[in-house]
Amino acid sequence: MRLTLPLLVVWTACQDPGESPPSDTTEPAEPFDLQVFDEVVFYDGYAGLVDEPVPDGVQRLRNDLITRLLADEELDAVSDTLHLDVTIGALCDNYDRLGHVALAFVPKGESTYDPASVERIELGRFITPFMHKNRDPKSVDYHFDASNVVPVLHDTERRGAFDLWMELEVFGVPYAANEEVLGCDGRNDVFDGSLVLSSEPIGERAPFDTLLPLTYKAPFNNYQEGASDALGTTRKTVPFTLPDDVEDAQVVLIMSNHGANAGGEEYERRQHVVEVDGVEVMDFVPGRESCEPWREVNTQPNGIYGSSPRTDEEWQSFSNWCPGDVIDTRVIPTGALDAGEHTIVVDVPDAEFVDAQGDFPLSLYVQAR
Repeated sequence: MRLTLPLLVVWTACQDPGESPPSDTTEPAEPFDLQVFDEVVFYDGYAGLVDEPVPDGVQRLRNDLITRLLADEELDAVSDTLHLDVTIGALCDNYDRLGHVALAFVPKGESTYDPASVERIELGRFITPFMHKNRDPKSVDYHFDASNVVPVLHDTERRGAFDLWMELEVFGVPYAANEEVLGCDGRNDVFDGSLVLSSEPIGERAPFDTLLPLTYKAPFNNYQEGASDALGTTRKTVPFTLPDDVEDAQVVLIMSNHGANAGGEEYERRQHVVEVDGVEVMDFVPGRESCEPWREVNTQPNGIYGSSPRTDEEWQSFSNWCPGDVIDTRVIPTGALDAGEHTIVVDVPDAEFVDAQGDFPLSLYVQAR
């Protein structure tokens, strides 16, 4: 049976995240779903903040960013897993855009916040398809397993100092749809977004109870001062400090390649290398074998999909991501680390950024135990 909130608090604030709840004082956890956002509308990301209503409890921080405080009883109801299901509906933006799900740590008791002034970690990233609001399907679904952050939700010390807010962000503009899509003339609503959080008891929980937020969508390119270690290179060093020895740690990385100009990085698959303390811990080349599985949700004709299917080889020759798909969250084990200073390096040595355009927005955090 799947339940909706309110629920009994299953994990007490003083328990170790790896311990099971005492059977004589706590009822067994139940699966639950929490509708965090329900078809909330996003507006032109370049325009001034609109004065349009939002559901109770939801705040619009920018036209492209909505947020909601997670209540203590909601956080306590999360058991061993955490899954995020996002649905984006078509309105008056018929191009592919970037979206994010994030968790913000806001000083306790504040009624709102400036997103640029608080720590945030990215839980999921996605690309909208080219959607035409008058053609089916009119929405696309994304699924994220964020079970690694369950201990963060139950961190009593962090929750004593911060409230936890869930964010959904989708940047869009209506200018093309104003002219190309029937019913969009003069409108500035671009997408609607929904987010459901779900959790289930499985008898075990992610063990990483220490969190170090490092970067959130940080600029990463070779032409902007401070966006890499040195102008002309796409190598970025991110330092962090551990106050104590840890027996195990992991780096959580989200990044995607953008730059749609001729020869832009959006269309060039590059080798990516990740190092921790000078030791290579991962290398990868982004992109799927094929983007054909997402052709159905790309209802607006576009130059990415064209009028006929592409071969796997064609897709692999240029696509770093697929419109309508998620961007991978990469969890990189590091093993034990000593107390003190450490570094993470992300290096894309062959990136060119033709005409000083494009970016690889970089989100990083470390978990340890």
